[in-house]
Amino acid sequence: MPQTIAFATTVIGSLPKPAWLQEQVPLNEPGKQVHGQGAKWLFEGDLLHHAQDDAVRVAIHDQVHAGVDIVTDGEQRRTSYVTGVVKQFGGFDYERLTKKLTRRGRRMAEVGRCVGPVQRHTSILKEDLLFLKNHSPNPVKVTLPGPMTIVDSTSDEYYGDEQAMAFAVADALNAEARDLDTVGPAVIQFDEPVFSRYPEKVLQWGIDALNRCVQGLQANTCVHVCYSYPMPGVPRPIVDSYPVILEALNVSDVDQLALEFEASGLDPKLLRLCPSKTVLFGCIDNGALGLDRVETPEEVKNKLLAAAEHLPATQIQAAPDCGLVPLRTEIARQKMAAMAQGAHLARQQV
Repeated sequence: MPQTIAFATTVIGSLPKPAWLQEQVPLNEPGKQVHGQGAKWLFEGDLLHHAQDDAVRVAIHDQVHAGVDIVTDGEQRRTSYVTGVVKQFGGFDYERLTKKLTRRGRRMAEVGRCVGPVQRHTSILKEDLLFLKNHSPNPVKVTLPGPMTIVDSTSDEYYGDEQAMAFAVADALNAEARDLDTVGPAVIQFDEPVFSRYPEKVLQWGIDALNRCVQGLQANTCVHVCYSYPMPGVPRPIVDSYPVILEALNVSDVDQLALEFEASGLDPKLLRLCPSKTVLFGCIDNGALGLDRVETPEEVKNKLLAAAEHLPATQIQAAPDCGLVPLRTEIARQKMAAMAQGAHLARQQV
């Protein structure tokens, strides 16, 4: 299995959507942000369904052609990594958005509202995962937003308590993840970028909520912690949170940690804080250092070998810092290829 080789390659989740599938707007476009209603699809009904199928086929091809070992569907069917799932839970209203300061004050966002008990009424991603698994020659990963990130990305008008809401969300996510697990994905990943913004909450209740998400799963489980998507005109501060949260994550119930090291410039010696986990080592930037910048295979190789000084190479996977959706498709393709080539070079030296 790719997970047992040195420097297996994967992606985080999202890939750019084709211009023929969805309107192309900045991620911080008012009313269409990653927390809000999302950009509009350019088709409706059956045409949209078939267009999304084609977009997933392209995403699979791009990853396999680049040399990515564990692939996703590029989240081609989702308006965003958060709302594509949360809008289908009971208890949320995305018709009347409200404004909320998110990501520890990083920006004021238009968000959906939690107006009742959070419930999963029906399968959300199972058909999508079946399509991905049936069309991919490689092992596959499916992604879900994590409970703390959902809490931060919505306005609570029902629970009045972040922890209570997060645990309700975690139970809904676990029900969805258990259903997805029956399809046989290699990895089920929970995206928690806000872990890097609220390390004190991670220790208080974030790990407990995450553990509830992964209860009873057979697939490898992963949590993704980065510093959020780069957005034009929006500051992206890198706070010193990894030293706090990695020790806690090391004793969590998840199998893998997807961590940002490229754009953040964090020291790979931090890997010593999580020796029990497989780490998806972020060695490819998703636009924070320049939307057209492409790393070289040699640069990727050197970063991976530096990481391997602190964690066995078989516990390190090469990955981008975060989803590649902010990039142009051609740049994303070049970055994935450079990542895979760099991993191959590094593999030859361990």
